[in-house]
Amino acid sequence: METDLRPLTLGEILDRTAQLYRSHFWLFAGIASVNSGAILLLSLCEIGAQGFLRAEHLTRYVLLLEGVGAMLQLLVSFVVGGIAVAANNRAVAWLHLGERSTIRGAYASILPRTGRYVWLMTIITFMMWTPLALAYGGYLSALFFWIRPVSRSGMQHVANTMPKAGDQGALLMVGLATIAFVAVFLVALGYAIFMGLRYSLAIAACVVEDLKARQAIRRSIELSKGARGRIFVLGLLVAVIQIGLVLITQMFFLVLSFRHHGELAVGARIAQQLVAFVTNTFLGPIYATGLTLFYYDQRVRKEGYDIEWMMQAAGMMQAADLEQATGRTDAAAEPSPGEPPRTAQPDHAERA
Repeated sequence: METDLRPLTLGEILDRTAQLYRSHFWLFAGIASVNSGAILLLSLCEIGAQGFLRAEHLTRYVLLLEGVGAMLQLLVSFVVGGIAVAANNRAVAWLHLGERSTIRGAYASILPRTGRYVWLMTIITFMMWTPLALAYGGYLSALFFWIRPVSRSGMQHVANTMPKAGDQGALLMVGLATIAFVAVFLVALGYAIFMGLRYSLAIAACVVEDLKARQAIRRSIELSKGARGRIFVLGLLVAVIQIGLVLITQMFFLVLSFRHHGELAVGARIAQQLVAFVTNTFLGPIYATGLTLFYYDQRVRKEGYDIEWMMQAAGMMQAADLEQATGRTDAAAEPSPGEPPRTAQPDHAERA
């Protein structure tokens, strides 16, 4: 692919994202399938375990199994999904600079620094979602404290047409707590979105520039200035696409579940997970691809990276500087067995 490093508008970034995705669909789908496959495997294991418990008349453990399964899926999605995002960023960086990329090469470049990427995502998650988690915790605690007396009193005085004064006070407190929670929820959600925009380029910076977690966060805060509104629009568009596609692909199973009072047959649940695997594989790379393009666009705008890259391509900079710019080390640049040799970089100087 011919590289054209220059400041891009939002429409051009969206068009470049779609172009990369269409022309290298199997590359991005293969990278995303690692995370989707891990989630699929856990889901199928959970379905099998639930079937076993029901067959052995141990249904009282099904709820516990669902809780454990949800925690495992959350953990796997966080770790494996984060690695897949980093590998996607690596692949997009190579392609955007005109280099060849493979699934194997992208993951081989990422895996030695897995701990760094997981730590970076842990910091970002903690900074973004802690206020919202505290709001939920406080609200649930309030409900537990005030609703239990109301429920107990309601069982004792079911024949009364009006609750006692104490019950009315508890109900009033629940209502006030709900109103307060909604207000705090909106503020915490706004905070999470703002922090997410500040940190949106951190993974790309960490991958491409080989930065440590805190350095990548500071780099993202600086680079994202002036582009956060456009990044928000990108995220909003991707969210609309994701919600629409999930509703379309899962509508049949939702209707089927409603008709059977919330219960799906084992075969239908397996089919549902297979459809979810395809959907996640298809949707996973879109946002990460767009963010990597935003990362390069901001470097072009703020640092003149297009001039720097042309100098590198013309051989006017040292090889170590070129490796830092592309993020490709000698080991990562070596072709895999059976693959044709890769060129070091495209001849941008000739085209310029």
